[in-house]
Amino acid sequence: MLLPVKLVSFLFLLQSWLLSAQSLAAPAFNDDVLGLIVFKAGLSDPQSRLVSWSEEDNVACKWAGVKCDPNTSRVTELALDGFSLSGHIGRGLARLQSLTLLQLSRNNFSGEIPPILAQIPSLEVLDLSSNALSGSISEALFQQCGRLKSISLAKNSLSGPLPKSLTSCLNLQRLNFSSNRLSGQLLPGIWSLASLRFLDLSDNLLEGEIPGGIESVADLKVISLRNNHLVGLLPESLGKCLNLKSIDFGGNYFRGSLPVSMRELGLCRYLDVSLNSLTGEFPDWIGEMGRLEFLDISGNKFSGRVPSSLGNLQLLKQVNVSRNRLSGSLPESFGGCVSLRVVDFGHNSFSGNLPSWIFVLALESASLNGNRYSGSITFPASWSQSFESLQVLDLSSNALTGGIPGAVGNFSRLQSLNVSCNSLAGSIPASVGELNTTRVLDMSHNRLSGSIPPEVGRSVSLQQLRLDRNMLIGAIPKEIGNCSSLTSLVLSQNNLTGPLPGSVTNLSNLEVLDLSFNNLSGSLPKELTNLSRLVSFNVSFNHLEGELPVGGFFNTIPSSSVIGNPYLCGSIVKQSCPAVHPKPLVLNPNSSVSNHGPLPPNLRHKRIVLSISSLVAIGAAVFIALGVVTVSILNMHARTSMARSAAASAFSGDEDFSPSHDTEANYGKLVMFSGEAEFATGAQSLLNKNCEIGRGGFGTVYKTELRAGRSIAIKKLNTTSLVKCQEDFEREVKTLGKIRHLNLVTLEGYYWTPSLQLLINEYVSGGSLHKHLHDGGEDSCLAWQQRFNIILGIAKGLAHLHRMGVIHYNMKSSNVLIDVSGDPKVGDFALARLLPGLDRYILSSKIQSALGYMAPEFACQSVKITEKCDVYGFGVLTLEVLTGKRPVEYMEDDVVVLSDMVREALDEGRIEECIDMRLKGGYPVEEAIPVIKLGLICASQVPSNRPDMEEVIRILELIQSSSEKEEMES
Repeated sequence: MLLPVKLVSFLFLLQSWLLSAQSLAAPAFNDDVLGLIVFKAGLSDPQSRLVSWSEEDNVACKWAGVKCDPNTSRVTELALDGFSLSGHIGRGLARLQSLTLLQLSRNNFSGEIPPILAQIPSLEVLDLSSNALSGSISEALFQQCGRLKSISLAKNSLSGPLPKSLTSCLNLQRLNFSSNRLSGQLLPGIWSLASLRFLDLSDNLLEGEIPGGIESVADLKVISLRNNHLVGLLPESLGKCLNLKSIDFGGNYFRGSLPVSMRELGLCRYLDVSLNSLTGEFPDWIGEMGRLEFLDISGNKFSGRVPSSLGNLQLLKQVNVSRNRLSGSLPESFGGCVSLRVVDFGHNSFSGNLPSWIFVLALESASLNGNRYSGSITFPASWSQSFESLQVLDLSSNALTGGIPGAVGNFSRLQSLNVSCNSLAGSIPASVGELNTTRVLDMSHNRLSGSIPPEVGRSVSLQQLRLDRNMLIGAIPKEIGNCSSLTSLVLSQNNLTGPLPGSVTNLSNLEVLDLSFNNLSGSLPKELTNLSRLVSFNVSFNHLEGELPVGGFFNTIPSSSVIGNPYLCGSIVKQSCPAVHPKPLVLNPNSSVSNHGPLPPNLRHKRIVLSISSLVAIGAAVFIALGVVTVSILNMHARTSMARSAAASAFSGDEDFSPSHDTEANYGKLVMFSGEAEFATGAQSLLNKNCEIGRGGFGTVYKTELRAGRSIAIKKLNTTSLVKCQEDFEREVKTLGKIRHLNLVTLEGYYWTPSLQLLINEYVSGGSLHKHLHDGGEDSCLAWQQRFNIILGIAKGLAHLHRMGVIHYNMKSSNVLIDVSGDPKVGDFALARLLPGLDRYILSSKIQSALGYMAPEFACQSVKITEKCDVYGFGVLTLEVLTGKRPVEYMEDDVVVLSDMVREALDEGRIEECIDMRLKGGYPVEEAIPVIKLGLICASQVPSNRPDMEEVIRILELIQSSSEKEEMES
C-alpha cells in the first residue's frame, strides 16, 4: 500500500509545480503581447496588415509577422518587411526579451533609432533598412551586442560618425550602413570584427584613409566602400583576404596603383575601382584572377596597353576601362572570353582598326567611343551571334571612314546605334528600316550624302533620330511620321529641300525638333501646335515662308529659333502677315461718285460727321487711358505708403523686440532662427532707401546690423502673387530655414504681416558673381582656379538643395554671392515656393530677369518642372563663368545666345576662342575644355540628357588635375 501512496503524493507535487510554473509564465507571455500592442499603438497601418494583433490574445504567436518558440510561446522573430507602416520605432519592442530577429525594412519608419533596442539580449539580426530614419546612431545601441550577427541600417537618412561601440560586436558577420549620410572616418578598430563576412558602407560621406589591419578579417567575402570621400592608397594587404569575392572601392579619391597582393584573390568575381585617381599601367596579373566576372577600372588615370592576359578570364562578363589614358590596340585574346556580354573601352587613345572579335562574340553592349580608331566598319559577311545579341553599339567620336554597311539591319535586338562624329561617307542604307527595336539612331557629324531613305519610317520604336551635320539632300520623307515614338528629331545642317511634311504633326511624343540650316521651303503646318510635349523647336536659316503657328508652345519660342527665314511672319519675328481680306473701298473726297463731279453735299456732310465722331471716340479713349494710368500710379503710391507705414509700425522701436526666437508684436511677427533679434541701428532704418543693396524679381534687399555687430541682409518681398496665409508662409520659410550648407546663403529669420513679408538672410560681403564677371573691369578679373572653385561650389550648393527635395527655380549669376574667402553662396533659392500655386507663367514673369538661364520646359505646361531645370541654369551659368559673356547678348541687328555660340564653336574646333580673354592664357586647357563641355551637356534642351548635380560634382572633381588635387589636400 506504500507505493500507491508515494505515487499519489508525487503526482500531487508535480501538479502543484506545474500550476505554479503556469502562474509565473503567464505574465511573461502577456509581456510580449503588451509590448507589441504598445508598439502598434504608435504606428500608422494604412493597409491593415496588423489587424490580427489583438490585446485580447494571451500569446502573439498567430499574429501577422510574428514567430514564437514552440516550447515557450515567447516571440522570437518579428518580420514586418514591406508592410507600409509608418511612425516611430516604439519602446514596446524592448519587452520582447526572447527576440532573435527584428526586421522592419521597406517601411516608412521615421525619427531616431531608439537605443533601448540594446536591451534585447537575444537579438541576432537587426534589419531597419529602407526607411526614413534620421539622426545619428547612438553609442548605446551596440553596448550589449554580444549575440548580434547581422545589422542593416541601409537606405535611411542617418548622419554623424560611426559609433565606436560597434567594434564590440565581436560576433558580427554582416554590416550594412549603405546609402545614408554618415560622416567622419572609418573606425580604427573596424578590422577587430574578425567574424565579419559582409561590409557595405557605400554611398555615405565617410572620409580619411582605410585603416590598416584588414588582413585580420580572414572570412571577409564582400566589401563595398563606394561613393564616399576616402583618400590615400588601397590596402596593400588586401590580397591576404583570400575569401574575397566582391570588392567595390569606386567613387572615392584613392591614388596610387592596385596592390600587387590582389593577384592572390583567386575567388574574386567582382572588382570595381572606378572613379578614383589610380595611376600606373593596367596590371598584367589581373589575368590570374580566374574567377573574375565583373571588372571596372573606368574613370582613373591608368596608362599603357591592355594586357593580353585578360583573355584568360573565361568567366568575364563585363569589362569597363573607359575614361583612362590607355593606348595601343585591344588584344585579340579577348576573343577567347566567350562569356563576355558588356564592354566599354570608351574615351581612351586606342587606335588601329576596330577589333574583329567585337562582332564575333555574343556581346549585348559594345562602346568604343572617343578613341582614335580608323578604317571602316566591317560587319561579318555571314551569320554572327552578335546579330541576335547586340543591343548597344557606340562607335562615336573616332576617325572611322567608309560607309555604313547594309548588314546593319541584321541586328534584330539593337536598341541604340551611335556612329556620330566620324568621317563616314556614302548613303544611309535602306536596311535601317529593319531596326524594329532601335530607340536611338545617331549618325550625326559625318559626311553622309544622298537622301533620307523612306524605309526609316518602319523603325517604329525610334525615340531619337539624329542625322545632323551631314551632306544629305532631298526632301524629308513623309514616312517619318510613322515613327510615333519619336521624342527627338534633329536633321539640322544638311542640304534638305522641300516642305516640312505634314505627317510630322502626327509625332505626338516629339519634344525636340531641329531642322535648322537646310534649304527647306513652303509653310509650316499649323497643326504643329498640337505637339503638346514640344520643348525645343528650331527651323532657323531655311527658306520657309508664311505665318508661324500660333498658340501654346509657339507663343513662347525665341526669335533665334526661326531667324534666317525672311518670308516668315508673325509676332515672334515682329513682322505682320499680309491681310487675306479684300481691300476696303476708299473714297477720294476730291472726286465725284461717278468720278465726273464733286461729292454731293449730303454725302459730304455725312463724311464730315463721321470724321468728327471718330475724333471724339479717339479723344475719349485717350482720356480714359490717361485716367487708368493715373489711378494705377496713385494706387501703387498708396500701397507703397501702406507698406512703409506697416514696416515703420512693425519696427517702431526696441520695445517690440526681445532676444527670444519668436516675438509677437501688435503689427506682426518676427522670428529669428539664430536667437538674435535686436538691430543695432533701430528698426526704423531697416527699409531705409539708403540701405538698399539690390533688387530682384521677388523683392528689394536692404543691409543692416544686429546689436552684436554682425551684418545681415533683409529681403522685402513683393506682396503681389505671394502667399497671403500666414500659416502657409511660415511653413515654407521654416523649411527653408533648416537648410544649411557652406555654399548656400543661410536664412536666419523672417517677419510677417498680411501686407509685409521680410526674409532675414546671412549677409555676404563680396557681392554677386554677376558683378565680378561683368561689372568689375580688368582689375577684378577672376583667375582660373577661382572660377573653377566657384563652379564646383555652386554645384555642391545645388546638390545639397536637391538632396533636401528643394528646387531653386531661379539660377543666375546675380543670385550667387561671393564671400570674403572667394567661396560662392547660392541665394534666393526656392522663393517660388511662396507663390500661391506654382504656375510656370506666373513664375516666368517673376524671374524674367533670368532670361537665358530658364530651361525650355518652363514654356510647356505638360512637362514637369524638376531639379533638371536647375541643372540647365547651372549649365548656362558655367558657360558664363568661363566665357565672361552674358547668357543672352543683344547686338545691333542680332541676338547672341551664349550656349548656341559655344556649341557652334565646339563643333568647329575653335572652343578656346570662347574662354574669357581676360584670363590671357592663364588656365589649363585640359581642365577648361571639359568644363565647357560639361556646361553644354547640362544646358541640353532635353531634360533627360542632363546629369544630376551629384554626377556634375563627381565629373568636376575628376576634371581637376592631379597637381591641383595634391595642392588642395596638402
